[in-house]
Order: sequence, then structure tokens, then C-alpha cells
Amino acid sequence: MSAAPPQPMREALAAALALEAVGASAGNATIARGAFEGNAVRAAFVENRTASGSIGVVEAERLAALFRVCAIERSPLVLFLDSAGAKVSEGLAALGGFRALFRAGLEAALAGAPIAAVLGRNCFGGASMLAHLAARRLYSPDTRLAMSGPAVIAAATGMDPLDEMFRAMAEAAMSPAARAKASPANRPWDGEGDLAPWLREALAPVPDASAAFRERHDALAARFGRPLQAPAWEAVRRRDLERIYPDGYEAREFQGLLEGTGRTDAGEERFLGVVGEKLPLAAERAWRFADRAWEAQGPALRIFLDCASHATRLDEEKLVLTEYVVDMSVALAAAARRGCAARLTVLGKAGGGVYVALAAPAERVTSVYGADIQVLPASAVATILGERNESLPSFESYRAAHVADDELKLGIAPRT
Repeated sequence: MSAAPPQPMREALAAALALEAVGASAGNATIARGAFEGNAVRAAFVENRTASGSIGVVEAERLAALFRVCAIERSPLVLFLDSAGAKVSEGLAALGGFRALFRAGLEAALAGAPIAAVLGRNCFGGASMLAHLAARRLYSPDTRLAMSGPAVIAAATGMDPLDEMFRAMAEAAMSPAARAKASPANRPWDGEGDLAPWLREALAPVPDASAAFRERHDALAARFGRPLQAPAWEAVRRRDLERIYPDGYEAREFQGLLEGTGRTDAGEERFLGVVGEKLPLAAERAWRFADRAWEAQGPALRIFLDCASHATRLDEEKLVLTEYVVDMSVALAAAARRGCAARLTVLGKAGGGVYVALAAPAERVTSVYGADIQVLPASAVATILGERNESLPSFESYRAAHVADDELKLGIAPRT
């Protein structure tokens, strides 16, 4: 007698939690409720129905509402994610929707709501960020998780995504086995066996969520496989900072990480930034940023951003780049819970996961006149949609899409 075929992950999860859908689906997202060992459980499914399961405005609104309920109730939440990330075809509206969604997710995670993530075939970009709000992740046999999908990484490196050598390298970087090796919080599932033991562990109560995330931050440093050297800071002067702080400032920079203090009519404020528009955000700079954000004190912290995107390299994905990007977000959100609220100012280019990571925990986002905020860099959009848009959106477009709340005019000619 032949063995039964492996049970699909979605069906196994629905059966384990006795899930029932709540209302109609919103695009690729469905909300459900069920129970596990006598306790009520909420769930959300993001499935590959259209556009690779991407998350647009309607999906973001439905998921954000669920996160807010879980934050209030501190109720267990299971996420099933089979998604390529933000719905690029919706442009800025999708980016603004994801900003609100990820903010709600941060609030739920730091409020102590137990979150578990079960992953389908694809978990890229924003979907991978949602997955890393969870304490535990369960991988399907064919799951691929990364900040960028293989096609985008291949295009950025001048390779063919169908080339056997590239596919082998991508497999080595993104496979469930590789992710399990990177962190004990990642576990592969072979389609057989009882999900109850994993769910019991993944949905365990979280007595101190901030401390748990801080432990995760400390563990991320060890993943580099070498001690991180102390930064070789260099004092810097910037025209934009001179106009933002007419009463003076001190700033220093190390490999695109900016920090310092500035003086305004309201007094002195600390600032921290990710700058260097041609220097994509890699894991080490993200970790160093988060390390300083975790230590932030005082009533406010100004964040500056001029970085178009995260790094699209397989060596960064081997480290699980998403986890470092999310670490920046959690550090800022945890600081806000301590009374140190972040305000983001976009000085130049911004987009994708880097923008979301810094904008979601910020109480307000200000774009400097001429700033370029995009859902993804034009090259990545061209890879995904087959078309390229180089036009610079107006501030009214930013405000309507909820990617920026205010505009700051510094008297500097905008970039062309």
C-alpha cells in the first residue's frame, strides 16, 4: 500500500485550528478564526490568487484591522503567507497601505500578541517582513523567503534567473534548509506529522516582547561570523542638515550610517540616518542602525533617510536580510513605547522595505522638497511589471497615498 501524499500546508493548518472564514475575502487576504487547545486563535491567509499573492490596498486594510484587534486582545495570531510582497502595480498607494499595515503589525507584536507564521511557496519583500514579526516560522518544502525574489536578484546581478548555476545558488541561499540553519526560529515541514507541537511552541505567551526582540537583535550580530569592528566615524557636513538645523549641528557618518545632534527653536535633538542613495542597505548597516535605535532615549529621535533600496545580492540573503530590516523597525517601535518617538525625514531617495522599516514606526513622515519615494526602484519595477517609470511623484501624490504627511522646502534645487 503506497503512502498518502503529503498534506498541503494550508489545509493542514486549517484543520489543526478548526478555522472558519470571517467575512468575504479582500483580494488575496482572508481572515479566519478558530481554536487551539481550548484557546481562541485568529488567523489571516494571504494566498496566491492574483498577482503572485501580492498585498495591495484592500489586503493591507483588512490585515491591519486584524493586527489592531490582536494588539488590544493580545490574542494569538497565525499568518499563512504565500505572497510576493507589495502589489507593485498599485504604486504609491500599495506602499502607503503597507506602511499602515506594518505599523499595526509592530504594535501587535510588541503588545505581546503571540504571532506564528506559516509559509507557502513565496514569501518575498513585505510578506517576508510580516513573517519576521512572528516568533516562529514554519516553512513548506518549496518555500522561498527573501527581501527580493530570485528574478529581481538575477536582474540586479546580470544573470538569467533560469540559469542552472543561479538557481542552485538561490536554492542554497533561500531554501527551508538554509533558513533553518540560520535560525532555530525557522523550521521546515515535510507535509507529514502533527502541527500541534509546533503551534504550541509558536503561540506560547510572550511575557516581554521587547526583551525577546532585543535578544533576537543580539543574536543577529553572531550571524556575521566575525566580530563587528567599532565604526571608524568621520565628521560630515551636509547642505540639507545645515538648513534643517540653522542653529547648528554635529554629524558623523560611517558607511552610510549617519548620527548626530542638531539644534532647533524647540531645543536639541538626536538624529540617526541611513544615507547614501547609491549604497543599498545591507545587513551590517541595518544591524548597526538598529543597535543605536535600541539604545535611544529621550522624548524624540529624528530619522533621516536617503537610500533607494535594500541590497539585492545572494550573499545578503544567506544572512536572511529581511530579519535585519525588520530589526530596525522593531527597535524604533520599542523606543517609541519607552517614550522616544521617531519622526522620519526623507532627504532624497526612499522605497520598498527600507522605507517601510523606518516609516512604519515613525509618528510622522516628512519628505524634503524633491525627495523621490517609490514602491521599488525603477529597475526592480521593470523586472516585475515589464515597464519602467522614471517620473518623480509630487508631494500631493505622497500625501494622498499616505507615504508622507508633511513636506519640507529647504531651498535646495530638487534632483533631476
